[in-house]
Amino acid sequence: MRFRRKIRSPAVLSHEFVIQNHADTASGLVMGFLVVFVLEVLAKFAVIFVAVQYNVTYTTDDNSEQFHFYDYGPKDIATIFFYMLVAINLHAIIQEHILDKINRRLHLSKTKHSKFNESGQLAFFYLFSFIWGASILNEEEFMMDPSSLWKDYPRSRMLFQVKFFYICQIAYWLHALPELYFQKIRKEDIPRQLCYICLYIAHISGAYLLNLQHLGLILMVPHYLVELIFHASRLFYFIDENKQQGFTIWALLFVMVRLLTLTLSVLTFGFGLARVENPGFSIADGNFNVLPVRIGCLAAVCLTQAWMMWKFINFQLKKWREHVKNQIPKKKIANTKNKRTKKEPNRANFVNGSAKSEG
Repeated sequence: MRFRRKIRSPAVLSHEFVIQNHADTASGLVMGFLVVFVLEVLAKFAVIFVAVQYNVTYTTDDNSEQFHFYDYGPKDIATIFFYMLVAINLHAIIQEHILDKINRRLHLSKTKHSKFNESGQLAFFYLFSFIWGASILNEEEFMMDPSSLWKDYPRSRMLFQVKFFYICQIAYWLHALPELYFQKIRKEDIPRQLCYICLYIAHISGAYLLNLQHLGLILMVPHYLVELIFHASRLFYFIDENKQQGFTIWALLFVMVRLLTLTLSVLTFGFGLARVENPGFSIADGNFNVLPVRIGCLAAVCLTQAWMMWKFINFQLKKWREHVKNQIPKKKIANTKNKRTKKEPNRANFVNGSAKSEG
């Protein structure tokens, strides 16, 4: 009889224990907050984490209609923390029930396995965020009037869905930081992922805190569409290496979105906000329309777009060099075949000639 080896469970609070049970811990905390939220005694404490804070209600003169808006403040940190735990749970569900099952069938290498998981997670997030952001733009008609990007600034009051969208965006990208540890990301991939995660956190938080939610939303939606196409194309490439048409579409849209981002940013910070009637700096009123802030925002956007274009050009050059290297052996094989076909008729004539002379 063969004796099965007992699988030792990792020690409590060890690295392996934390990695294996981080999703269960996060789900337990989420359920705890929801249970406390139901209880009347502790509901006031849990509501800070679960519900969106800083509700401001306006009523018409005849009290016939109410309008609900939202501001931001320190309590948003608790709400972001709660939805960061939710994001960790969703991340684990997608990884375990979808990506891991596909990986078992594909039998990918360690490098491709890591990239497949990364693209799979981001593809789900970009798809959800693109649909959600596009629906907000459609309902609120943000795209109809470009002057609305700077008109009536500062817009310190947000609609519920706009604020909740930003809360979820910040929570997701914050959850991506500990996931680098939980998912055992390779050391050579950590700097690259850490770089774009920090860029997302900085830009989205900046738009949220500086009352530029309208501009940030308009720039995020097309950017997420481009990133969705890229990661979906990479998933299809891992499944079948002959499917590369999506990368061509991504390359065209990538350049167009970079130009759109630069155009709207220059138009907003360089011309629109500089000409509004209420320039001045006031944290209480949420007005950050001063020259240093505008220059800083425009510089951050331009530098980020330039860096992305630089990475894009290097990526395309790398692919082109790989394509050329792959074509050189094929040309050599084709040339050798042509030389052989040219020599074979001469040999045949020589054999026939010798045969005729012998006859």
